[in-house]
Amino acid sequence: MKTAHICFLWHMHQPYYTDPVSGSASMPWVRLHATKAYFDMAFLLERFPAVRATVNFTPSLLVQLKESTSGSVRDLFLEHTQRPAAELTPAERAFIVRHFFAANWGTMVRPYPRYHELLVKRGADVKGQDLDRLARPFTTQDLLDLQVWHNLAWFGYGTVARYPRLAALRVKDRGFTEDDKREVLAIQQEAITKVIPLYRRLAQSGQIELTTSPYYHPILPLLIDTDFARRSRPETALPRRFQAPADAETQIHKAVALHAELFGMPPAGLWPSEGSVCPEMAPILRRAGLRWMATDEGVLARSLNNWNRQHDLYRPYTVGQPDEDVAIVFRDRELSDAFGFVYAKTMSESAVEDVLRRLAHIVQEAPGDQLLIPIILDGENPWEHYHDGGERFLTRLYGELTKGSPRAIEGAQISTDTMSRSLEVVPHGARLEHLHSGSWINQDFQIWVGHQEDNRAWDLLLHTRERLVELSAGLSADQARDAWEELYAAEGSDWFWWYGDEFESDYKAEFDRLFRTHLRNVFTRAGATPPEILNEPLIDFDALREPDPVRLPVSLLSPTIDGLVSDFFEWRGAGAIDPNPPRGSMWKSHGFFTAIEFGCSVDALFLRLDPDDDALADQTGLAVELHVLTATLSHKVVFSLVAPGPDSFTLWSASPDHAFSEVGRYHTIYRRKILELAVAFKDLTLEAGEEFRMSIVVTQHGLETERYPRHHAVVLKVPDHDFESTMWRV
Repeated sequence: MKTAHICFLWHMHQPYYTDPVSGSASMPWVRLHATKAYFDMAFLLERFPAVRATVNFTPSLLVQLKESTSGSVRDLFLEHTQRPAAELTPAERAFIVRHFFAANWGTMVRPYPRYHELLVKRGADVKGQDLDRLARPFTTQDLLDLQVWHNLAWFGYGTVARYPRLAALRVKDRGFTEDDKREVLAIQQEAITKVIPLYRRLAQSGQIELTTSPYYHPILPLLIDTDFARRSRPETALPRRFQAPADAETQIHKAVALHAELFGMPPAGLWPSEGSVCPEMAPILRRAGLRWMATDEGVLARSLNNWNRQHDLYRPYTVGQPDEDVAIVFRDRELSDAFGFVYAKTMSESAVEDVLRRLAHIVQEAPGDQLLIPIILDGENPWEHYHDGGERFLTRLYGELTKGSPRAIEGAQISTDTMSRSLEVVPHGARLEHLHSGSWINQDFQIWVGHQEDNRAWDLLLHTRERLVELSAGLSADQARDAWEELYAAEGSDWFWWYGDEFESDYKAEFDRLFRTHLRNVFTRAGATPPEILNEPLIDFDALREPDPVRLPVSLLSPTIDGLVSDFFEWRGAGAIDPNPPRGSMWKSHGFFTAIEFGCSVDALFLRLDPDDDALADQTGLAVELHVLTATLSHKVVFSLVAPGPDSFTLWSASPDHAFSEVGRYHTIYRRKILELAVAFKDLTLEAGEEFRMSIVVTQHGLETERYPRHHAVVLKVPDHDFESTMWRV
């Protein structure tokens, strides 16, 4: 009988926000995540003692949890919370109104009437606005309620269950007192102090395995040699060559030492920062006592000559030369990404059914009697997108996986286990003669090197390191230790994550400042004057303006529905939706389209999708729904996205409070190089001048995986024959 070992690895990480020279932290995310995801995940595991898992903590996070517990570091956001609302200065009022809505609005603001009311009062977009003016209408009670809600909304289901007073305060909703605020902060502080002991206790019981990452979360292959970036992308424009294998080794040894200090035992495994690996890492890990590491399946695909996903993925491998080798496992990308990006959008019952369906398929298709199925993802950020923090989904999933413990699936057994225990019983695959150098994102290092801003940052890091080497001979032991510590903090990947144009954040400028602060601190700790260039931002502030993800059409269209761009002008003047808008701290490994265009004639609505064939390869159960909402009806045009089709689409319609019913099947759709379709306005019961809203949803096995545009539907009007002349005048 087959046995499948499901290995959850929940990765917990925050960059090092602390400035040790000033003794302050400018960002609140360690403190706020501690009362939500960090506490919740341990709380839920306690409720399901038969569920075994691996939890990875980055040392940079653990250090800050210790700092929060001891109160040794000033917290800028906490200080603004603690200040009595009646005593706030105009600048402090502006700070609170600007920053205290920093949460997922859909799941952590709107569910609470008072918090949402205050957001509406402020407005959704404050970029470029006079913050002092925005804050003036806020009364003292408004600001006090906002101080409380900024912290109260970040408590997860675990802390709310442990501290019933939190639920009572949420019911109170408004009119909070300074005593209420002190009570919330006292509970917050108590919960933070419990996080590390909770996980240590779970590890000592054998229910979980605790693992580590490089200390300050650097991209280890780039620390060893930035030229390694050319192994996956030979065309990459690189900075002046940075080579510091000694720093890479230090980041690993420091991580192992801190882990052993806090949890009572050294770690056996490593989740490399962003799953970034190269063959040169194996001996470094082995010397530190680490026995395994993990990365993404895409790295395995590029490491093997003939990649067969079902045959090759669900077993461990060995990498490195004998006597300095380590085991390596590769995450199931599709299943792991579904936890992070799909299941928050659907009912927990449907999500759990999908997990079990995927597991059953793996068990049936993968060869061997012992399978290792790694589900590896961020353990904190995804739950902000679940309306209940993921409690119902994880509770139901853990319950299903422990029924009968292990659970039988069609002649096989599945059980959850830690990575190290699974590695003891699952036969290893062959030794990898070639390990591809890359990360879990696109199997390269493009996020962290290659863009002009990235490369300038690497040049500054190299210059600072060279100066520190020169100065070190004249430093005391304490000075040298503190200066090198700041350099290691500056090597963290998170600063480079936000350089370039791949990602967007309201705090992009702050990440830039923190990177340069750590570099300045190297000089300060060494008793030298920091160079003036470290006072100059690396980011292009003009590039911080978020581009509009939607471009509206300016011409009437009359494309030939043949799946080809048969005429250069047939889609000229079309509207467009950016399929890859700016991203935040979470990354989805693939999209489905390289371009999305749309437009109208006076008689029909047209849609063009340019499929990303690499992203769609081997995908099953994919479908597209074109949603059209009119004043009186909802319509959806549904068709398969699985190649080579489709040859038809189905139109469904629904009136308010009624279920969708099928209108008919149509053949005005074709897919070859591109996918084109037309749907007549008469079939959508639309006439010239009428307004409608349009969005595109991709589903997989009935579950929504993507929506374009992501937040707001496109608003259009059915054009008449004067449309183009009107657009010309505009």
